[in-house]
Amino acid sequence: MCYNKFYLTKKQLQYAVRYGDFGDEATIRKQLEAIKVGPTYHASGFSHPAVPVILNTTKRIEYLNWGLIPHWIKKPVDAVKISNQTINARIETLFEKKAFAESARERRCLIIVDGFFEHYHFNKQTFPFLIKLKNDEPITLAGIWDEWRDNVSGMIRKTYSVVTTKANQTLSKIHNNPNAESGPRMPVILNKNSEHIWLNDNHEKNLLEIAQPCADDILTTYTVRRLIGKNSLGNVPAVLEPFRYTELTEQQISLF
Repeated sequence: MCYNKFYLTKKQLQYAVRYGDFGDEATIRKQLEAIKVGPTYHASGFSHPAVPVILNTTKRIEYLNWGLIPHWIKKPVDAVKISNQTINARIETLFEKKAFAESARERRCLIIVDGFFEHYHFNKQTFPFLIKLKNDEPITLAGIWDEWRDNVSGMIRKTYSVVTTKANQTLSKIHNNPNAESGPRMPVILNKNSEHIWLNDNHEKNLLEIAQPCADDILTTYTVRRLIGKNSLGNVPAVLEPFRYTELTEQQISLF
């Protein structure tokens, strides 16, 4: 779940106001302006895009690649392999799994997106839904990060994973993959208060308490055009526009 998202499609001022607690608005705008990456309307986690995050160590916006590479990985080939396995990190085992545990305790981050996509399964087909906040503000996702050095080239990469939890009622209906062994999931969406707890509180109990499914009534969802395949539009604004599929009835759509 949550293998696709979109970000930096809003005006920089919106981000400056939303994340002003981590610096004044002018500073936040300068940070965003310094990042030479254009708006991303659709990005797959398996392409390991660079995404804006706020690190717990600096409280600054930086760009990190999606798919966490633990610092103890030795070989580049192993770094590539594990980055495809660490796009998401389950909150239930976050402090137990070797790839995530140290970062969960010491290196947490806020992932800044405008929204994300999930696929609804029906009659052996999948239909992409866009999920965003009803107030159209940026979404803050809970994340963990690490810094890996390629000992051959000397290159340093900062990477992250999205922390996930069980789905709320809305996402349970959309994220209905029959092959998902763990059941419906969703990213951990943080509010202003829980952002600061996630970054600054090192007590595992407190972090687990805030990593809960968000309320259904803060989200809006709708179907969009295909994100992959020959009929996909690519990284263009139109991918965010509502699109109705004849295969889905009005009753089905209204469930969400």
